[in-house]
Amino acid sequence: MAPGARNALLVGAMPAVFVLIWSTGFVVARYGMPHAPPFGFLAVRYALSIVCYVLWVLMARAVWPTQRSQWLHLAVTGVLMHAGYLGGVWSAVKSGIGAGSVALIVGLQPVLTALWVSATGAAADRVGSRQWLGLALGFVGLLLVVGPRLGSGEVNSLNLGLACFALGAITIGTLYQKRYVAPCDVRTASAVQLLAALAVTLPLALFEAEPVTWHPELIGAMAWSVLVLTLGGGSLLYLLIQRGAATAVTSLLYLVPPCTAVMAWLLFGESLALHVLLGLALTAIGVSLVLRSPRAAAPPQS
Repeated sequence: MAPGARNALLVGAMPAVFVLIWSTGFVVARYGMPHAPPFGFLAVRYALSIVCYVLWVLMARAVWPTQRSQWLHLAVTGVLMHAGYLGGVWSAVKSGIGAGSVALIVGLQPVLTALWVSATGAAADRVGSRQWLGLALGFVGLLLVVGPRLGSGEVNSLNLGLACFALGAITIGTLYQKRYVAPCDVRTASAVQLLAALAVTLPLALFEAEPVTWHPELIGAMAWSVLVLTLGGGSLLYLLIQRGAATAVTSLLYLVPPCTAVMAWLLFGESLALHVLLGLALTAIGVSLVLRSPRAAAPPQS
C-alpha cells in the first residue's frame, strides 16, 4: 500500500478508534471507583500521563509551543477538558449516579455545540438542516439507550449537578480549543494541558478523606486510563478538533453511550434490550448524517 493511501486509511479510522477508546472511560470508572476517590485517582493519572508524554517528547524531539499565549490557551483547555470534565464525571459516579445516566447527560454536548455555533454564526461550523436532522436522530437514539435508567432513584441534585458541570466543561473546552489553540505538536500540547489539569486536581485530591487502595482492579484501571484513554483517546480528540468542524467532532460523542452499553453487556452482563439496539441504529444514522454534511467537512478556521 502506498504511503499516501496508508495515511488516508489511518486518518479515516481515527473517529471510530476514538469512539471505542472514549467509550471505555465509563467501564474504567466502574473498575477503579471502589478503590480510590475521584480526584486522587485523576491526580495520579495526570502525573503518570505527564511523565509518559515528556519521555515521548524527548525521544521524538518534538517542538514545544513558543508563544506564551499558546501555553495559556492550552492550559485553559486542559483545565476544562481534563480537570473539569473528568473530575465532574468521576465525582458524579462516586456520588451514586450510574455510568449510563452520566453518559446520557454528557451526550448532550453535540446539541449544545450546535446551538452555540449557530448562534455565533461561524461560517465553517454553521449547522445545516441535514446536520440538525442528524443531531435530532442521534439524541433520540441516545435517549432510547440510556433514558430508561433515569428516574430509578439514582439521580439526585448533587450528582446531577456534577454531571452537568462535566457537560459544560467539555463543551466549552472543545469550542475554546477550536477557536484559540493554534495547530501544534499533539504530544507537547497534551503535556501542557495535563500539567494545568494536575495543578487544579492535586489540591482537591488533598482534601479527600478516602485513601487510594492499590487493588489489582485499580492498577488495571490506572494503566488503561494513562496508556489508552489519555495518551490514545486524548491525543485523538485533540487531533480531531484540529482537523474537523466542532459540530462534526462532538457528534461523535453521541456514539459513546451506545458503545458503553454494548461493552457493559459484554463485560458485566448488563441487558441489551430491543430499545438499546434501536437506539444504536438511530444514533449511527444520525452521526452519519452530521459527518457527511459538506459543512461538517469544512476545514477549521485559525
